[in-house]
Amino acid sequence: MDIEVNKTILENNIRILTKEMPHLHSVSMGVWVNIGARDESSADNGLSHFIEHMIFKGTKKRTAFHIAKEFDAIGGQTNAFTAMESTCYHAKVMDTHLETMVDILTDIFLNSVFDANEVEKERLVILQEIGMVEDNPDEYVHHLSGSTYWGDNPLGRSIIGNRKNIASFDAKVIEDFFRRFYQPEHIVISAAGNLKHDRFVDLVGPAFESVRSGNGLPRRTTPNGRSRVELHHRELEQAHLCLGAKGLSITDPRRYAYSLMNTIFGGNMSSRLFQNIRERRGLAYAVFSFITSYIDTGMFGVYAGVDPKNAKEAAALILKEIRKLQEECVDSSELHDAKEYLKGNIMLASENNDNQMVRLAQSETHFGRNIHLQEILDCVEAVTEDEILELAENLFDSNQFSLTLLGPVTDKKAFDDILNP
Repeated sequence: MDIEVNKTILENNIRILTKEMPHLHSVSMGVWVNIGARDESSADNGLSHFIEHMIFKGTKKRTAFHIAKEFDAIGGQTNAFTAMESTCYHAKVMDTHLETMVDILTDIFLNSVFDANEVEKERLVILQEIGMVEDNPDEYVHHLSGSTYWGDNPLGRSIIGNRKNIASFDAKVIEDFFRRFYQPEHIVISAAGNLKHDRFVDLVGPAFESVRSGNGLPRRTTPNGRSRVELHHRELEQAHLCLGAKGLSITDPRRYAYSLMNTIFGGNMSSRLFQNIRERRGLAYAVFSFITSYIDTGMFGVYAGVDPKNAKEAAALILKEIRKLQEECVDSSELHDAKEYLKGNIMLASENNDNQMVRLAQSETHFGRNIHLQEILDCVEAVTEDEILELAENLFDSNQFSLTLLGPVTDKKAFDDILNP
C-alpha cells in the first residue's frame, strides 16, 4: 500500500527524503527548516515570517521578477509558509521541469541577498497582511485565543509579528537572524512524485552541502495553559468565540485517540457540536473543534460564530458537551464512523504528492523515521471507546479552560461563571 521512502544524509546532517510516485507527472518539493515563531524572542517576533517573504525577493543572480517569471514559464506553483515550529519553502512542477525547480529553490534558499530596498517594500506588504488578518474576525480570534491560553510564551504570539517589530527590522537584522538560525541539522529537504532518489540527491546535494553549522539555537520552553476569559470588544454582527483546553503533543502515543475524539466532538458535519449547536438549535453557521499540537505540548480548541445574544448559551453548550465526553463512553457505532472518516481522509490525502511531501518532512522532523501509512491506519483502528473516555478525563479534569470572545460582548462575569460554575 505504502511506497518506500528513500533517505540520504549529507555530511553536514541535512536530510534528503523522497517518495517515488511514478504514476504521476509532477514533483512536489519542500525545503523545511525546524525554526519558527516559537524560536523568536519578543524583540524578534515576526522575523521568521519576514524571512519567508524575503527569500523570494532576489538572489545574487535572480531578481524578484525573474524568480516569479521563471516559475511561471514552466507552469510551476511555488509558495512558502511559516508556522510556530517550522518554515517551509515549496514548489510543484511537471516532472520534466524538476531540474529548473531545484535550481530556483536552491538559489533562493542559499543565495538570497536581503536587499534593503526590497525589505522596505516587503515591510509594507506584511503590514497589510497584519491588517488583513485583523479584518477577518473568524481568523483573528484564533490568534487572540492563543494569546489567552499561552500567555507570554512565544506560542501565544502572532506568527506574522506586530506592527512595532515589523517597522523596526532592517536588512541586517533579517540576514543575521537567517544566518544564525538556518542551520543544517534543522534542515530537511523532501520531494514526492515522478522522480528518482539518486538523481534528486545529485541535484540538491552539492549546493546544500555548503551550509555550515552555527552556534546553537535557543531552548524552547514548555508553557502551561491558562484558565481565563478575555473579551475583545468590536462592533460586529457576530460574536466569535474560541475555547481552549489542554491538548496533546504531536508525538504523544495517544494522538490517534485524540484525533478520533476531535472528529466525534466537532470535526465534521455529523459531529456532536455541529449537530447540537447548528442543526438542532440553529445557533451558529460555523462551529467546530480543532487540534493545535506542538512537539512538546498542545491545545484542544473549539470555535463558534454566533449572534452576540446567544454567545453565553453557545459557550455553555460547548462545555456541556465536553463534560459528556468525560462522563460517558462514546457509542461504538459513533467511534466506528469516526474511524472510517479519519481513515478515508488519510487515504485520500496520500494520493496527493503535495501531502506526501509534507508527511515525509514532518515524520522525519518529529519521529526521525517514516511512519508507514498502514501503521497509521492500524493505530486508528485499534483505538477503543475506553481510551477516548480516559483521554477526555485526563485532558479536561482540571477545568483548565480559556475562553476568548471577539465582538460586541461586554459581560465578562457571565462568562467567568460559565467557565467556573
